[in-house]
Amino acid sequence: MIFKHENVFQTRLQDFTLNMERYLKKLISGGENQYLDFKFCISDSKKISRTLSAFANSDGGRLLIGVRDNGSIAGVRSDEEYYMIETAASLFCKPEIPVSIKQHLAEGKTILEVEVTKGNKKPYLSKGEDGRWLAYFRHGDQNLLANNVLLHLWRKDEREKGILIRFGKPEKSLMEYLKANGTITISGFRKLAKIPSYRAEKILVNLILCKVLEMNASEKGFSYSLCKPIQESKEKAG
Repeated sequence: MIFKHENVFQTRLQDFTLNMERYLKKLISGGENQYLDFKFCISDSKKISRTLSAFANSDGGRLLIGVRDNGSIAGVRSDEEYYMIETAASLFCKPEIPVSIKQHLAEGKTILEVEVTKGNKKPYLSKGEDGRWLAYFRHGDQNLLANNVLLHLWRKDEREKGILIRFGKPEKSLMEYLKANGTITISGFRKLAKIPSYRAEKILVNLILCKVLEMNASEKGFSYSLCKPIQESKEKAG
């Protein structure tokens, strides 16, 4: 009977390990994306805090430690990487970012799965090598630095019931420009309206919150355009 119990345990353990490996490989097969990032290893808690910040400021996501960029499994090198994740989340992120860390086995190697949920205390800041606290967000498979407009959007109190917008000369010139040209940068808007940066940022934030404008992000920076329903209605009117 002892041998029978041992066989049952070994069978269940093998099934569990096999299911775990299938889960990981299915996750990896989709490649890095908005919700998934691969790291071969962790050598610096500050660097990994950027990814935690980006996921928490966006829609959440998973970080797989011990997986190369091409999706091949390398495995974690030491238990220290586990503690470096906890250090990144608690000491190098502000406010602290709750993380869930799981260990998986695949191809006989240990993989760490770090799950970050969408935060409700944005912005979540990451401490850089120079000591500055910066906020990141997830854009496709990249972590991009947030600009002031995005920071203002995050900091707006969600309990506010409405926004009062005075549609003055800057707003009118912005609408006309976007109708003719499609997109504009914040520096372009500031020069167009001849207003200081802080005022240009405030106008853009309010128009985005009112769903008049949308913000477009890329490696090259940020641009702003009319929301599609607004653009379509203006085209019909024109």
